[in-house]
Amino acid sequence: MKLRIAIAQLNFLVGDVAGNADRVIGAAREARDRLGAALVVFPELTLSGYPPEDLILRSDFLTAVEEALPRIAGHLQGITAVVGFPERQAGLAHNSAAVLHEGRVRWIYRKQALPNYGVFDEKRYFLPGQDTCLFELQGIRLGLTICEDVWLPGAVEQAAAAGAQLILNINASPYQVGKAKDRETVVRERLAVAQVPLVYVNLVGGQDELVFDGASFVMDRDGRVTFRAPEFEETLAAVDFHCNERVVPVAGEVVEPLPEVASVYRALVTGIRDYVTKNRFPGAVLGLSGGIDSALTLALAADALGPQRVEAVLMPSRYTAAMSIEDARREAETLGCRYHLVPIEPAFRAFLAMLEESFRGLPEDTTEENIQARCRGIVLMAFSNKTGKILLTTGNKSEMSVGYATLYGDMAGGFAPLKDVPKTLVYGLAEYRNRLAPVIPERVITRPPSAELRPDQKDEDSLPPYPVLDGILELYVEHDRSVPEIVAAGFPEHEVVRVTRMVDRNEYKRRQAPPGIKISRRAFGRDRRYPITSGFGR
Repeated sequence: MKLRIAIAQLNFLVGDVAGNADRVIGAAREARDRLGAALVVFPELTLSGYPPEDLILRSDFLTAVEEALPRIAGHLQGITAVVGFPERQAGLAHNSAAVLHEGRVRWIYRKQALPNYGVFDEKRYFLPGQDTCLFELQGIRLGLTICEDVWLPGAVEQAAAAGAQLILNINASPYQVGKAKDRETVVRERLAVAQVPLVYVNLVGGQDELVFDGASFVMDRDGRVTFRAPEFEETLAAVDFHCNERVVPVAGEVVEPLPEVASVYRALVTGIRDYVTKNRFPGAVLGLSGGIDSALTLALAADALGPQRVEAVLMPSRYTAAMSIEDARREAETLGCRYHLVPIEPAFRAFLAMLEESFRGLPEDTTEENIQARCRGIVLMAFSNKTGKILLTTGNKSEMSVGYATLYGDMAGGFAPLKDVPKTLVYGLAEYRNRLAPVIPERVITRPPSAELRPDQKDEDSLPPYPVLDGILELYVEHDRSVPEIVAAGFPEHEVVRVTRMVDRNEYKRRQAPPGIKISRRAFGRDRRYPITSGFGR
């Protein structure tokens, strides 16, 4: 006997209960009619989208979910569906999965393991489930689990012990570098004990700072991957199982994982595309300086939205090198993006004149540099207001970590694609994009980076070399290592002390930064939350 299951690796919109329900109905019918599936499995919290955050606290939102679930069930004939949804319970909710069968909700499983670390705070919203849930389809006993249930011993093994011949695990597992491999390793550990195959269905798409990469898979009882869906792509795919005394997955397409830099690039493109489109912006605008960060951001935005939806603004100052303007023009033209040239010298002169009397006798310093950055911020926000397009900031994680950015200047904007991308990786991503097609001028990549806010300025005038800086930041920001531990790892003590103090001192800036895409194990914002006012480490 053979059982065919459809994996619905789809992109849902948080809060759009009616739209998400319609997508479930459409995908289930397609799985039945085109794929011939008996069962279709959707991701975690399909109906609400993930993460729904404080929407869970709204009674009208949960009512909308409660009304949608039977509506879906009533539209499905000839196919069974597993759908994730928030289930109202005792003033909070359960993170649940419903089995829709023969026109009604037949079985419900409630997630047992609630993650409460990193970007997750499910204990704020959900109550843990206690019970195993098995259901039978075509004589096969299937067990349900949800996301974190597979990361900890317990739920999977319990389902197998209760008689499940196949485990279904529905997920909203966010992307970070190396996460896809980690998921398969963890599932392999569970199955070494459970000794049953498992279907892992993951969400795909961007939601605020999170990106979900899909990469759904099927693993047999011996830990071999027999099917793997592509990363960052919506997929509705059928997987077959031979069902005798044991359930054995039939080998299907196993898409190879993307190389690391390619996966990061795809994550950033996905995050930009969904943030802009789901929030109904007509496009994006950004400042294009001729430097590496804005060059990469323009390429990402053009790839995400199409060049016709992206505008670049070139804003040279008295310190801008001619090559910066030339390279910015060349990239915009190569990509096919509209661009504008708006020199900031008149505005800069006006501000200097306004402040001349008050600042008389005081030497020039970063004040004058920041005025230039803020002139640019005003210009860019004007373009954003006039066109309705969202302003993308172009700063990277290295700069944001140490405060090498200007509040209300280059930090002004609505979304920060490179917020979690260290400078050294920026170069790797630019080189990767040029291997696909050369769009970023070569000297943008090879010339020493500079903010061009004073004569002959170089980033290394103010910061350690980026390989050193990024090495220190990785240990301090992502791994919470102490100064002595970082020094013991081989970094100069004076640089470690300087960098860590800059990180601590600039927490107040990061709190005012726009949201950005998480790609690392620990990003600023949802992941890393430190007090602004703190006496520790001073």
